[in-house]
Amino acid sequence: MNEKKFHVGVKALIQNEEGKILLVRVNTKELKGNKHGAYWDIPGGRIKEGDDVERTLRKEIEEELGTNDIEIVKPFDSIISNIEIPVGNEKFGLVLAVYLCNLGTKKFKLSHEHTEFKWASIDEAKELLSIKFPKSFTEKLDQL
Repeated sequence: MNEKKFHVGVKALIQNEEGKILLVRVNTKELKGNKHGAYWDIPGGRIKEGDDVERTLRKEIEEELGTNDIEIVKPFDSIISNIEIPVGNEKFGLVLAVYLCNLGTKKFKLSHEHTEFKWASIDEAKELLSIKFPKSFTEKLDQL
């Protein structure tokens, strides 16, 4: 029996004062083996050896948004992504732990990994995130 291999990532679910969610559009030039085209995501990344959840989340926010002014509030959800990651000749599933976070600054600068950002309503976020995130996650956004 072949068992599926997974990478583990953490994501920051960030809302503004109006209840909108911060979305980032993935730069397809930075993705290997991407068959989904450009899609929307929330900030975060994969955990590397020797790192823990909090360190990874803070490092990824600083890398992707250019700020370390973030408060990790609490876990929101854990899911298996709809997207697989090609590594060599293999494909890995992606397990994501999503945390509610507060961003202390209104100013940030996107890295080369993303082409744009937007503050989306819950309904818009549910639609735009449906490529990467399963329905169980997008439906849970209604609880925010």
